[in-house]
Amino acid sequence: LVGENITAQLRTVQTIPLRLRGTGGQDPPGRLVVRGEVYLPRAGFEELNRQRLAAGEMPFANPRNAAAGSLRQLDPGITARRPLAFFVYAVADTAVTPCGCQQELLEYLAGLGFMVNPLIRRCTTVEQVIARYHRLLEIRLTLDYEIDGMVVKVDSFALQNRLGNTTRAPRWAVAWKFPATRATTTIRAVEFQVGRTGAVTPVAILEPVSVGGVIVRRATLHNQDEIVRKDLRIGDQVLVQRAGDVIPEVIKPIKDLRTGREQPIVWPENCPECGHRLIRPDNGAVSRCVNPHCPAQRLRSLIYFAGKDGLDIEGLGKKNMEQLVAAGLVRDIPDIFRLRAADLARLEGWGEKSAENLVNSIKAASRTTLARFLGALGIRYVGEVTAGLLARHFGSLDRLMAAGKEDLLEVEGIGEQAAASLVDYFSDPAVRQMIESLLEADIVIMPEKNGERPLDNRVFLFTGSLESMSRNEAKQRVKALGGQVVSAVSRRVTDVVAGAKPGSKLRKAEEMGLRIISEAELQRLLGRSQGS
Repeated sequence: LVGENITAQLRTVQTIPLRLRGTGGQDPPGRLVVRGEVYLPRAGFEELNRQRLAAGEMPFANPRNAAAGSLRQLDPGITARRPLAFFVYAVADTAVTPCGCQQELLEYLAGLGFMVNPLIRRCTTVEQVIARYHRLLEIRLTLDYEIDGMVVKVDSFALQNRLGNTTRAPRWAVAWKFPATRATTTIRAVEFQVGRTGAVTPVAILEPVSVGGVIVRRATLHNQDEIVRKDLRIGDQVLVQRAGDVIPEVIKPIKDLRTGREQPIVWPENCPECGHRLIRPDNGAVSRCVNPHCPAQRLRSLIYFAGKDGLDIEGLGKKNMEQLVAAGLVRDIPDIFRLRAADLARLEGWGEKSAENLVNSIKAASRTTLARFLGALGIRYVGEVTAGLLARHFGSLDRLMAAGKEDLLEVEGIGEQAAASLVDYFSDPAVRQMIESLLEADIVIMPEKNGERPLDNRVFLFTGSLESMSRNEAKQRVKALGGQVVSAVSRRVTDVVAGAKPGSKLRKAEEMGLRIISEAELQRLLGRSQGS
C-alpha cells in the first residue's frame, strides 16, 4: 500500500455508496477504482469549529485542513460525526466502463450512485471555456464549499490516450487557478517563532482583515531575506492574500501610504525563547537555535509527536500538551506514555472521564508502525515519504539506528541531507536514551513486513541499458515483487543486472564476486515471480 489506508473512514462518508447500483440495464463492474475529492461543506465546517471551541479545542484553520484531519482519524467513529462529502471525477481504468468520454463517464458514475459536481460543463469552444471560468469566479463565494480554480480536460478518452502524460501530469488536462483573494491591512508587530527543528520564523501580527471570507490576524514573513527583499516594516500598510486560498501571506508593502513613522523589523541575534545564540549557515536563508534544551523546540516536538503527522493521539492536541508541559507532567516524549489518569484528573478543566479517555488514547497509539514512529520523531529532512522508504528498507528500528551514512544512501530516494541528518540524530546519546525509555514504557514499534513476495530479501543493482524495458520500469517491477534496488556496489547486493554497455559498476561487482545476471535472466526471474 502506498499512502495511508483510510478505507474504514471513507465508509462513513455518506455520499460514497457502499453498494453500486446497476445503470443502463447493466450490472456495475466487479471492480471499479474511482478518483475524487473529499471535502467539508462551509456550514459543516462552521458547526464543527463551534463544537471544538465549546469543548476547549483549537478550531480548524480552514475546511481543507478539517477534511484532511477528519480522514486521518484513527477512530472511524470520529470521522462519521463530521459532515464530509465526496465528489467523483475519474476512474483509474476507463476500459472497465462503457464510456468513450469524460461527460459519459460522469453520467455513468452518477448512475452507479456517486455524487458528481453539478457545476461541470462540456464546452465546445475556447470562448466557452473562458466564459465558464469567469462564471465560476463570479459565484465561488456563494458555494457551500471552497474552490480555488477549475480543471479543463480533453473530453474524448481516445484523444487523451494520444496526448499521453508527462512524468508529473497528463497532457490532456490543465488546472486554471483563480487569482488569490487579496486585502489591505497593517503590520502591528512581528513575532519570532521557534519551530521544532530550531528554525526561527518571523510572523506578522496584522490588523484583523477579512480575506476571502476568513479573518486573517497573522501571516508568515518566511525569513530574514524575504523581509529585506520586500522592504517590510512595522506599521506598513500591506497587501495580504491567502496562498492557494489557505495560507495567509504578505505580498508587499504599499509604500505610497508610508507616513515616516514605520519602524524597521530588527532580526534577533539570540533565540527569543531560550536566549541561545542563533546560527545562520552560509548560503542559508533560515536562522536556527541549536540549543538542544530550548523549551520552545521541546514543546513543538512534543506537539508534533502526538499530533496528526505523528502518532495522532486523540485528545492530546496543542492546548492540552501546553497544559501538561506547564504542569510538569510532560518534559519529554517518554513522559507521554507514563501519564496516569489520577494525575490528569487533578488538572484544571479535567475530570476522571476525560483523564481516562486520554490515557486510553495514549495506550492505543503506543502500538504503531516503524514508518509512523519515524515520522513522529520529527527528524529534519525525514517526512512521511522518507520515513516510509526507510521503514520498508531496514524493517526494524535497531537496523536503522545501526546504519551508517553509506547504508542510508543505498536507499533509493534518500539523499545526502537526509542521510547526514539521520546519522547525527541517532548518534546523539540523548536520543538513544529517549528511545530506550520509550521501549521501557511499553511502546511497541511493529517491524515492517513485505509479506511473502518472490523477491523478498534480494537486493538488485542495475548497470548498462536494457532493451525490453526501461531501467525505471525494471526497478519498479523488482520493487513490486519485494526486491530492493540500490545504486552503489556493496556486499549486500544479491543480483547485478548487466545490460548493454555496462559501466565501472560491473567490473567492481565482478571483483567482489557478486552474482551477475543478464537482461534475459531478469525477464525469466520476473516472469517466474509473476507466475507466467
